Amino acid sequence: MSDQQVLVLDPHGADHHAERQALRARGAATPVDVLGVTAWSVSEPGLLKHLLTSPDVSKDAKRHWPAFAEAVPDWPLALWVTAENMFTAYGSDHRRLRRMIAPAFSARRIAALEPVVQGLVRGILDGLDALPAGEVVDLRAHLAHPLPIAVIGQLMGVPADQRTGFAALVDGVFATTLSTEEAAANATALYGLLDELIAAKRAEPAEDLTSLLIAARDEEGDGRALSDVELRDTLLLMVSAGYETTVNVIDQAVTSLLTDPEQLAHVRAGRCGWHDVVEETLRHEPAVKHLPLRYALRDVSLPDGRTIRAGEAILASYAAANRHPDWHGESADRFDATRTAKDHLAFGHGVHFCLGAPLARLEVATALRQLFARFPDARLAVPPEELRPLPTLIGNGHLTLPVRLRSVAHR
Repeated sequence: MSDQQVLVLDPHGADHHAERQALRARGAATPVDVLGVTAWSVSEPGLLKHLLTSPDVSKDAKRHWPAFAEAVPDWPLALWVTAENMFTAYGSDHRRLRRMIAPAFSARRIAALEPVVQGLVRGILDGLDALPAGEVVDLRAHLAHPLPIAVIGQLMGVPADQRTGFAALVDGVFATTLSTEEAAANATALYGLLDELIAAKRAEPAEDLTSLLIAARDEEGDGRALSDVELRDTLLLMVSAGYETTVNVIDQAVTSLLTDPEQLAHVRAGRCGWHDVVEETLRHEPAVKHLPLRYALRDVSLPDGRTIRAGEAILASYAAANRHPDWHGESADRFDATRTAKDHLAFGHGVHFCLGAPLARLEVATALRQLFARFPDARLAVPPEELRPLPTLIGNGHLTLPVRLRSVAHR
């Protein structure tokens, strides 16, 4: 690791904008402390894209991170590197696992889900519509949360009465202020729910992703398709990635539009569309700030002459890369839905690009379109500077999003 002083990332995520500026000021890559683990944070988009597509970089901690055995037992983020699914797989293992999941997110299946998503949003907004005018509503809790867990729950076949429990435990996976013991207990409880789901679907299969993966596992007698561990950890990945990240994008999109009404005026005037708002939100405030971890298989030379040594950990710092002035110019820090070039790394890049990206985009665009059609006078109930960030260095959202959907005059 470089002799440059290690920058300690704030586990509370109290000011990630100052943090990303500090990262960029230290060069294309810099050593950081991630809850006690040292890694190279990469914030320069060109270098990050290269590393995300390079065969010389792996996500398989067990095979390619020499510090794995020493670091994991006392690391609160152990689950991020010990799970066995396509998120942590490398090479042929990654291709095998991704190939099994990809059909669930085909263009045809996403199109078939569109009326489902529309109906779910409509039902959520019907409930909000019944509230008294002028009442403050937490839209993170009452829109951003329930929609994604309902969608991924339906896709996976999670019973409706268990979805809230899944959501609460997934929140714990993304939290970075838990102790090692608290994080382990959270993981144990989440695995318990997954084991119950697998047992229920094995006993009574249905037309859902869980049942399809179980069938793929059980029909391969030698376990070549999917091991028991891979089955459980793949379901863990589906519910985690399909829920938490979309919550944050809905949260941040609504916040941006209510903070800067001119942006909403652009949409209403036809100067941009809801898909533009979604993409600019993903660029400006991506759902994940830093994504742990990757590992160098060979030495990687950096532009400033330093070297990421083989076996050292790499942290993809998406939030810093997305706003890099070398990519989006002097206006990179400004939310602008009319921006022509809204390229970003919010869904990753290369072979690990998020399979659920089309579904997330559908959910966010549908939620925004219906929300602002139903409540055209919606306003933030507090000054933007009073919104408090989630206590995490990974996720990027707010603890609450208080909004007045109507003025008192609508009573």
